[in-house]
Amino acid sequence: MTNKKTLFEKVWDEHVVVEETADTPAILYIDLHIIHEVTTPQAFSLLRAKGLPVRRPDLVLATMDHSTPTTPIASFKDLEIAGNGAAMQVRQMEANCREFGIELLGFESAERGIVHVIGPELGATQPGKTIVCGDSHTSTHGAFGALAFGIGTTEVGHVLATQCLLQRRPKTLAIDVAGRLGRGVGAKDLVLGIIGKIGVNGGTGHVIEYRGDAIKSLGMDARMTVCNMSIEAGARAGMIAPDDTTYEYLRNRSRAPQGEDWDVALRRWRQLYTDDGATFDKSVKIDASKLTPMVTFGTHPGMVIGIDEPVPDRSSDPSFRKALNYMQVEAGKPMTQTSVDVVFLGSCTNSRLSDLQEAASILQGQRIAPGVRMLVVPGSQQIKKAAEALGLDRVFLEAGAEWREAGCSMCIGMNGDTVGQGKLSVSTSNRNFEGRQGMGARTVLASPMTAAASAICGTVADPRPFLESK
Repeated sequence: MTNKKTLFEKVWDEHVVVEETADTPAILYIDLHIIHEVTTPQAFSLLRAKGLPVRRPDLVLATMDHSTPTTPIASFKDLEIAGNGAAMQVRQMEANCREFGIELLGFESAERGIVHVIGPELGATQPGKTIVCGDSHTSTHGAFGALAFGIGTTEVGHVLATQCLLQRRPKTLAIDVAGRLGRGVGAKDLVLGIIGKIGVNGGTGHVIEYRGDAIKSLGMDARMTVCNMSIEAGARAGMIAPDDTTYEYLRNRSRAPQGEDWDVALRRWRQLYTDDGATFDKSVKIDASKLTPMVTFGTHPGMVIGIDEPVPDRSSDPSFRKALNYMQVEAGKPMTQTSVDVVFLGSCTNSRLSDLQEAASILQGQRIAPGVRMLVVPGSQQIKKAAEALGLDRVFLEAGAEWREAGCSMCIGMNGDTVGQGKLSVSTSNRNFEGRQGMGARTVLASPMTAAASAICGTVADPRPFLESK
């Protein structure tokens, strides 16, 4: 019996209240519960029905992101929310947080934004924590060495009431990424390449640990992009061991430990790594240097190719043919021949400051193609303010793009930001199934640089030529 543990095993073991048995899952303690307006109404109704309070309101952080409009406004006070359903969710969220004593980063808050953006930027996301949210892309927080995963609405109620969660212990999957990413190839291309290799079911039942030189070289924004899409590979969560890059990101953030507490936390965080000799249930190796800008061509993230590759031909597979018919693309032809109607730069995958900077580096001095609509939606109000201080908003506006308020926006289209029937969107979001961005909409997932290049060209485009003159 070995005492060597993986990063996942260290965090899991520290949070088990009651061990699982053959008949019952483990009871896992939760350090941070992030909530938003879409998956909480039923959970609060459950508490009321049972006469239960929120057990640890100090460990709950609430924001509004899915249903909130992103249209530029002068004041949030008289904001009109797209659709009665969205307005009801927002009003209910405000009422629920008042009733149960939960801090809400609402419309007037300068800290409001997408759940998986604000947790890290405020320093609430920290190494070694267990973090849950009623949103599948909670895996984003694993970039800090946290064990973070999405939960269902009923589970949201359970965590609010008990600060614990019933969970079966997942298996472990190591993805070792060697080499370095080439110019014009970013974290989004890396994670799409990983999903393309292992498939959308490759991580099912596992927690992924991303390892290797290519991962260590990434900044925190890029690491969050990688962990964010772990769920698209079927994984329960994705994790990256914390290091000096992590600690420098968190240092002096408002909700990170301060003073002596920082020193204590840092000593604890430095123990969060996979021990030499620890074993994983599965492992995969990736060579980052062989990746090119990646784009999807079908209706799930595993249907992905390099920008200069032809769409595969699997005419004997009915579901594959159906996906190509829906996307209106042809086997044997590259995606660079595909016309673009809409470009969306945003989402919890790619709406951070470095994402906006990458796109702006392509758009600087350029104009988007006639007939193309481009939305640029920062992930938080803080990111929006920082981008404006750098003049990025002027780059986007002068190129012909729309500069919006923070929110989930066109990633899921719950707030009225949608792609029209039959229109094709190049999107920096995370899902591309049928109708994800609007009824009949077609979605191509891509990096911020590829999205920006596509906006300029009016077709799916390789960003690398735009970098040659930079």
